Order: sequence, then C-alpha cells, then structure tokens
Amino acid sequence: MINSSDYSRSNTQIIKYPIITDKATQLLENNQYSFIVDRYSNKLTIKAAIEYLFNVKVIKVNTCRLPRKKKRVGKYIGWKPQYKKAIISLAEGDVINLFTEN
Repeated sequence: MINSSDYSRSNTQIIKYPIITDKATQLLENNQYSFIVDRYSNKLTIKAAIEYLFNVKVIKVNTCRLPRKKKRVGKYIGWKPQYKKAIISLAEGDVINLFTEN
C-alpha cells in the first residue's frame, strides 16, 4: 500500500491527457471535463492540479478506476494498463480550451 505522503507527483504528472469521446463532448455542455489521471492520485490532488494548470475554479471531482481489458495480438493474450478517469465540474464562467482555434 502506498501512502499519500510517500507518493508525491508534480501537477503535470497527475493530469495525463483529456478524454475526447462522444460522451465527454456532451459533458462539455454542462461545463464538465474528463481527464485520464494518475492511478494513485486522490480527488484533492486532482483538484489542485487542475486549478494550477488551467487557472480555473473546480467545484466537484468525480473519479473512477476502470477495469483492465484483455488485449490479443495473434496467439498472445495480455492486458491493457489500468487507468483512472476523473470528471471535473467547473464553476460558472470558467472554461478549459481543449481545442485550438486556428
């Protein structure tokens, strides 16, 4: 078991990348954003990292650890790595720009 005091990460290592799927795009209308985060981070560190990186006010953080999935390549069967998903609810008026405008 890893203690939170033994496991310290920088803000850029906690937030790995945003999730861009149909469901995640629908959540953008409610000012909610989905991210893949470090498996061992908790809601408080995720909230602090989002507020630091994007300069926004986070209202709520929902997290879930998704189950591992099998991956087959020819006759070999392995596992995809397990990951944690975080859905971030922002305050009214705050926006994270995930798509660049050209």
